[in-house]
Amino acid sequence: MCPTHGNQGIKTLKSVLVPINPEGWKFVAIFAAITVILFLIAEPLGWAGVILTLWCAYFFRDPDRITPTDENLVISPADGRVCMISQAPLPKELELDDKTPRTRVSIFMNVFNVHVNRCPINGEVVGEAYVPGKFVNAELDKASDNNERQILLVRDKEGREFGVVQIAGLVARRILCDVGTGSQLKAGERFGLIRFGSRVDVYLPEGVSPNVIVGQTTIAGETILADVSVKDKEAAIGEIR
Repeated sequence: MCPTHGNQGIKTLKSVLVPINPEGWKFVAIFAAITVILFLIAEPLGWAGVILTLWCAYFFRDPDRITPTDENLVISPADGRVCMISQAPLPKELELDDKTPRTRVSIFMNVFNVHVNRCPINGEVVGEAYVPGKFVNAELDKASDNNERQILLVRDKEGREFGVVQIAGLVARRILCDVGTGSQLKAGERFGLIRFGSRVDVYLPEGVSPNVIVGQTTIAGETILADVSVKDKEAAIGEIR
């Protein structure tokens, strides 16, 4: 084969295959080992194992994303579906004095969505809390208070604070968060994942309205959840008047 054609083939293959998050390789290896055992037991079981191994690799896929650069935009932290938009104060576990209700956008991830989570804004993590809990359906409103969850409070350079909460779901049994208080993050930057079905909540600053609706599909690192400058512009107009 001509080396040029061979290199082109490798490039084409890489363009089709999606990278797998490092956290996923050990699970792919476990699924593959079980598949070998299943083949030794009965061939049909082995082929079922192959399908499950491919699904495992698919679950842990970690594609690159193109994130908008406007610092006023709040970007989706998760692939999935907007299952709820409600009003709620920041989680009490952050132990803040601010009890003002904010718009909370909840994004549900099923087992076929990319589960790598990304930061919604440029900012610093100024608060965090881990809460052990139950594993009920993550689409339910009570999951925000009852389920296992990892909470981050992120502050941008303008002093605006955003709550980002990873919530375990019915089959999720492990929340991974790679950042903590003091971490500096960029919008669209990976900060963790949740294994096997879950939800992520974003608490917007007071008075900021979402640009998404319930039922809308979101893409982590790309979909715009809100524009915080809209509130700022309206306030500025009010001051001039």
